[in-house]
Amino acid sequence: MRDKKHWPLACVFGTIALCLPLAGADAAGIDSQNFGQVERGHYLTVVGDCAACHTLPGSGHAFAGGRPIETPFGTLFAPNITPDPTTGIGAWTDDEFVNALTKGTGRNGTRLYPAMPYTYYTRLTRDDALAIRSYLNSIPAVDNPVQVDQLPFPFSMRWTLAVWDQLFFTPGTFHPDPNKSAEWNRGAYLAEGPGHCGMCHTPKNFLGADETSQKLQGYALQGWFAPNITDDARRGLGGWSVDDIVAYLKTGHNKTSAATGLMSETLNLSTSKMSDEDLKAIAVYLKDQSAGGNANKTASADPPDQAVMKAGAQIYADECAGCHAADGKGEARLFPSLNGSPVVQQTDPTTILHVVLRGALSVATKPAPTAPAMPQFAWILNDDEVAAVVTYIRNSWGNSAPPVTASQVEKTRQMLLERSD
Repeated sequence: MRDKKHWPLACVFGTIALCLPLAGADAAGIDSQNFGQVERGHYLTVVGDCAACHTLPGSGHAFAGGRPIETPFGTLFAPNITPDPTTGIGAWTDDEFVNALTKGTGRNGTRLYPAMPYTYYTRLTRDDALAIRSYLNSIPAVDNPVQVDQLPFPFSMRWTLAVWDQLFFTPGTFHPDPNKSAEWNRGAYLAEGPGHCGMCHTPKNFLGADETSQKLQGYALQGWFAPNITDDARRGLGGWSVDDIVAYLKTGHNKTSAATGLMSETLNLSTSKMSDEDLKAIAVYLKDQSAGGNANKTASADPPDQAVMKAGAQIYADECAGCHAADGKGEARLFPSLNGSPVVQQTDPTTILHVVLRGALSVATKPAPTAPAMPQFAWILNDDEVAAVVTYIRNSWGNSAPPVTASQVEKTRQMLLERSD
């Protein structure tokens, strides 16, 4: 599965995704009078991270599709969105293209799977969608037939999507909140629409639809846990300033954290290339998102076993303190802080277990080209030892999160082995 795009959550039934556009001229900070439509569409396409799904790594053909898209219901292949009239979208009308982005229907009215994030893109303006179409029309056409519809029964039956839409999809463009600033509204437009933050960070029900009561509070996918990005003081962005969020999205690093895993590709292909104004608007919006009744709760219902904590402390001193320091504060913009880390304190320990077992390479961007690496410890530490050190990290220096068990480690270890096959 090495070349698969691990589509965030709304890869509900699979994908027939088109392109991920961005905001309108006002919301995105793009003055249409100073940019040609194709150039504007290019920016929107980059911000929307279209290449992440629609370009097969190593193929040399941008947006020609064919990349495997892993979903909870099976694997699909991203479609060709070059202007080829036979295998791409060259023969599509403008209305069909706009409807695909905002209404969930494609060529000749065919219903699209919710992996195409039309539940988010419905907030886009028609001008934005057409700007993207103009850019896609300007790239080389590639003859590359892709059989995207490879889901097993019963998910292969597209007529069921009418029921899904009736239950979970409310179409409609973005409406600014008159009680909020223009910057907040721009950030809301970007995050709730083309930025589709909830695709990864909002929990899903058994049919893959957003659990709106837990908006942006984190979700497990593809061997990682997309963290809480509300303003929750312990598990979210409450301890980050607007500038911290902007630095993270722009460079992949800030004074306490570093991007890795699924976020690395999004950051490399998309957010690192966004304008500072857009990133700041998103940060302002996220800082205003409350975790509701879950805010500031201590995640650990019971204190961890002291024998486990003692064992974990010794392992931490031997294996971890050299980089992350005895106080867990790490080294700014080099080794992430574990002290007060939201990722460490998520209710679901998947990400920290993934990193300890498999290791990780943080993202490298033009502003921050150094990509520090975390070695893997799966070959050094057994399940009990991993559980002990992770429990220690999650409950030291003021951190608080549920203890991790050896059975959880075993399950994660097996999952990672299966994913590497």
